[in-house]
Amino acid sequence: MTAAIKSLFENIIFLSTITSLCVAQVLKMIIYLITSKTKSTQEAVETMIWRTGGMPSSHSAIVCALATSTGIKEGIASNFFIFSLVLAMVVLRDSMGVRRAAGLQAKAINNLGKQVMEKTDIVFHLVKEIQGHTPLEMIVGALLGILIAVVFYFV
Repeated sequence: MTAAIKSLFENIIFLSTITSLCVAQVLKMIIYLITSKTKSTQEAVETMIWRTGGMPSSHSAIVCALATSTGIKEGIASNFFIFSLVLAMVVLRDSMGVRRAAGLQAKAINNLGKQVMEKTDIVFHLVKEIQGHTPLEMIVGALLGILIAVVFYFV
């Protein structure tokens, strides 16, 4: 078992992908600390560990590092690259489009629910507002993932 774990951490595809995730999340925390008016250690740690959305997109960084490093190692004609490229396309579309639209709809529903509660005795429970990515967050995450994969192979 230890040989398998060792080989995993010697795999450049795995390392560049995981590094992209970590770098994106650390950058997200740093940006939060710079831009947030109410800075708290708990909020910063939560942002780094499991909050979705924000700059840069870790979803984009991961799948672009995966596709780039797979393309470099296996070649762009390989089935592995094609699979990772299609996966990246789906994740990029979802992180920017579907999740963002769902978050905007949840926000609108919450606003309507609050208005109804103010005018009636009906109790409204807020729905979770999933924060998707803006195009800029997605592009920066994608470029970050590509850059990290290239650095792992050529530097």
